[in-house]
Amino acid sequence: MTNPPDDMLSDLFAQARKLTPVPDDALIARVLADAARPLPVRHPQPSVWAQLRAMIGGWPALGGLATATVAGIWIGIAPPPLVADYAAALLDEPVSLGLSPEEFMIAGEFSDG
Repeated sequence: MTNPPDDMLSDLFAQARKLTPVPDDALIARVLADAARPLPVRHPQPSVWAQLRAMIGGWPALGGLATATVAGIWIGIAPPPLVADYAAALLDEPVSLGLSPEEFMIAGEFSDG
C-alpha cells in the first residue's frame, strides 16, 4: 500500500535532483567584485600594559626601574651602617628605626585594652 502524497513528494525530489542550478551573471559579477576588493587591514589595539611599557622605555627601562625599587626597599628596611652614620652626621642627631609596635606607639594607638 503506497501513500500518494509520499509518491508525489518523491517525484518532486527526483525532478529537483535532475536540475543543475546555474547562477545568473549579476550574481557572478557581484562575487567577483567582492573578491577583487582588498580586505581592510586592522591593527590590533595594544593593551594598557603594553602602552605603559612603551611609554617608560621598554623592557630595559622596566628592568632598571624594578632593580632600583628593590634596592630602595632593601636599603630602607636594612640600611648598611654607613647610611645610618651619614644620616646622623647630616641631621646632627642619632637616627634609629624600630620595627616593633611599641616603638611606633603614638598616643595610645596600640593599647592592649
